[in-house]
Amino acid sequence: MASKGTSFRDRTVLVTGASSGIGRATALAFADAGSNLVLVARRAQVLSKVAIEARKLGAQTLVAATDVTDPEAVAACFRKAVRRFGAVDVVVNNAGVLIPAKVVDLRTVDLQRMLDVNLIGALHVMQEAVKLMRRQGRGHIVNVGSLAGRRGFSPLGGYSATKFALVGLTEALRTELVGERINVSLVLPSVIDTPMATRIQDDPASADTWPAALTLPPSWVVWSIFLAIRFRLAEIGVPPGSALIEKLAALAPGTTDTLLRRATDAARRLQQRHGAAS
Repeated sequence: MASKGTSFRDRTVLVTGASSGIGRATALAFADAGSNLVLVARRAQVLSKVAIEARKLGAQTLVAATDVTDPEAVAACFRKAVRRFGAVDVVVNNAGVLIPAKVVDLRTVDLQRMLDVNLIGALHVMQEAVKLMRRQGRGHIVNVGSLAGRRGFSPLGGYSATKFALVGLTEALRTELVGERINVSLVLPSVIDTPMATRIQDDPASADTWPAALTLPPSWVVWSIFLAIRFRLAEIGVPPGSALIEKLAALAPGTTDTLLRRATDAARRLQQRHGAAS
């Protein structure tokens, strides 16, 4: 958690996907730092539980049950935030879904669902955030992408496609806002210990993609978000430096494909040994 003496005290932070995983951890960290919170997700009942935890840390909260795929609902969410707190200083654009499948097996309906949330939903939030922040004359948007948005790998091809697209939107928005007092950051996590990752690792079809022992805690992403805002970073990977490695790997895509395949096979063997040992 952040200390009470940080620069986030009394700032209003809107977090999408705040009901669990990275979003929940981020919201509670900002609560601990003295921020006001706008908690956004579809499940109002679960958000209310997060709000109770945040209030115990001293935060003022607004529960805004919102489906980010609905642009009118997103606009209404921002209006509620302004009515309650007067402004929104930071938007953490984190809502996302992951449906693993090999490209040859990927269903159009599943890809569309991921696009609707991970890309279109994120776009709705960005658009409303920019409108508000231009009126305010300031603000910071943090888009939570994924290292899978820099390099596609199986069985996350569809998810990777949506995160690649989010990277493109984020970079374009950043260039559009040059000269304005609105900062845009991109945070690119690897595999994080969240319910999303657990569901993948519990799925026999994808359980051996990534050894559970190498999964990072959500706190790593939270601190990366804090750093991105505090130092106005355009991009940060989790762990630090990982995004740069992926960019360098793009210079030799064929070699990288082979290395990723070997790493996947090694992960499978490691997981099998771990299962046998337990």
